[in-house]
Amino acid sequence: MSALQGRRIAGLYFSGTELRDLLVAWLALGVAFTFFFVNGTAGFDRLLAAGVVPPLLVGLLTAGVAFLLHEIAHKVVAVHYDQVAEFRADNGMLFLAVMSSLLGFIFAAPGAVHHRGRLTPREHGHIALAGPVVNLLLTLAFLPVLLLGPVVGSPVITLIGSRGIAINVFLAAFNLIPYGPLDGKTVMGWSKPVWAGFFALSVLLTVGLVFVGGLGFDGPF
Repeated sequence: MSALQGRRIAGLYFSGTELRDLLVAWLALGVAFTFFFVNGTAGFDRLLAAGVVPPLLVGLLTAGVAFLLHEIAHKVVAVHYDQVAEFRADNGMLFLAVMSSLLGFIFAAPGAVHHRGRLTPREHGHIALAGPVVNLLLTLAFLPVLLLGPVVGSPVITLIGSRGIAINVFLAAFNLIPYGPLDGKTVMGWSKPVWAGFFALSVLLTVGLVFVGGLGFDGPF
């Protein structure tokens, strides 16, 4: 992975190091959320019965995509404001995400997009808010997948849709917590009303759909 070459994708330049870090974080979060949704080590029998690979692919297509587009959204807005911006993985936090998922809960803070240059509080806020907003928009993108599953009679497609929605609302709510390096602290520093509106929406969706409705936890694995 260290041999990855930098390249321009959709108008954005990604260095070899950045591509490597994105790949490592994508894989780690895919694994972590796969364990989380089967209740950690208690659900190993379900993973083995499913053949391991299909559940992992679902994790990569849901949690992995949610993470990648969240971080790329930060980068896009930062570059829009003339910043030099690159994602860097936090290997310690990735390890914590996987280990916590084995215990049946998850703490997902895989790294961050680092940028340099002069910015106003409003621009900082826009960059921080971009990730959670993309996660909320992705819930709409996964909704047709959820509805398609029963139509074609595929529990796996239904699962991709339900977990895609569940993971994205969870990531939006989690990242908007106004604490430490999370996006919420920066957004709140720019505009408390904007932060409150998006945080309330994300928390309500997460509680209603995931913790009350159980979205994402039912399925073949």
